Amino acid sequence: MPESLTGAVFQTQPETLEVELKPGHLSIGIPKEIIMQENRIALVPSSVITLVGRGHRVIIESTAGEKSRFSDHVYSEAGAEIAYSKTQVYKADVILKAAPPTEEEIEWMRPSQILISPLQLPIITETYISKLLEKRVIAVAMEYLMDESGSFPIVRIMSELAGLCAITTATELLATTSNGNGLLLGGISGVPPAKVVILGAGIVAEYATRTALGLGAEVRIFDESISKLKRLQTLVGRQLFTSVLNPVYLQRELLDTDVAIGAIHSKLGRTPVVVTEDMVANMKQGAVIVDISIDQGGCFETSEVTTHDRPTFTKYGVIHYCVPNIASKVARTASIAISNIITPFLLRAASTGSIEQLLFTDKGLRHGVYIYKGRLTNEYLGRRFDMKVTNLDLLMTSSL
Repeated sequence: MPESLTGAVFQTQPETLEVELKPGHLSIGIPKEIIMQENRIALVPSSVITLVGRGHRVIIESTAGEKSRFSDHVYSEAGAEIAYSKTQVYKADVILKAAPPTEEEIEWMRPSQILISPLQLPIITETYISKLLEKRVIAVAMEYLMDESGSFPIVRIMSELAGLCAITTATELLATTSNGNGLLLGGISGVPPAKVVILGAGIVAEYATRTALGLGAEVRIFDESISKLKRLQTLVGRQLFTSVLNPVYLQRELLDTDVAIGAIHSKLGRTPVVVTEDMVANMKQGAVIVDISIDQGGCFETSEVTTHDRPTFTKYGVIHYCVPNIASKVARTASIAISNIITPFLLRAASTGSIEQLLFTDKGLRHGVYIYKGRLTNEYLGRRFDMKVTNLDLLMTSSL
């Protein structure tokens, strides 16, 4: 074990009435999620132990971790301060959320405060962006954080979860008890398996393919990139039916598919729509669409955002599942995964002096910033809401 994890900082400390933060130490607030049946929490007790041991202060709203099966007692034992009002939480320098803040929560923010949360494009409004701009906060989108390799770690880990959950969810929706066609995804002896079409060949598609093949389903994969299709076949380790996103081939396969998974990710902005309304209308009755891309707008023209309370709707006889936070179905696993990725960013920020200082040296963190002290820095949001966009590098250089 490294000394940093076994040293005296993790030993029992004398009780003090007030903890004064040293320069470079962070105060981190974690409010309870109140929208979209969000069950995850952005920081789990094991990460709290590490952060508090390094001198940081973590304030968690009471019962914030209950849906992920982390009690206030566990957080308190880890060193977190339990707050009984959101006002206390929003006094922190850094606000961590597993879902975007509501407009009411934005009112509690203050200038130069740092917000780290998902952006979730389908539910973002012009009013929401305007309120954040008025507060002059630094807003960082979790899904646009990059690591050293140029990949998106939050997107990757949530994509792994989403790929697994997409197939298990489709399996449930095909059942007679869910008003589906009463099909078993993998079939049995003498009965052919269900047919699954997967749009995209990224991480979601990889894990959806592995799960579907493991259950015995017949899989078809479409993507615009030949290299991604080759990579997926190599990772899965077997020959697969793959095709470019040719509308003729795609429509032919969708006609008799039982399950269609939307797994296309856009690096910036909205996911392109690759399945038109006419294609959906021609799918067979009782087929299932699981649009994982809905958090970036969706890749099916008929997709609309749904919630865990009402996860599905039927259009043209096709069952649509379009929950943007599908990983909340396995909230404890998802929370640990998010926490594992966010914690190193926070630790690096402390060693640099602050998260704002880290922005100068960390390209991956800088890539996630979409609002910087009253200025919009994300080009897609600027085009979508017809707002002025300012280059983040220029803003940061001018503030030196």
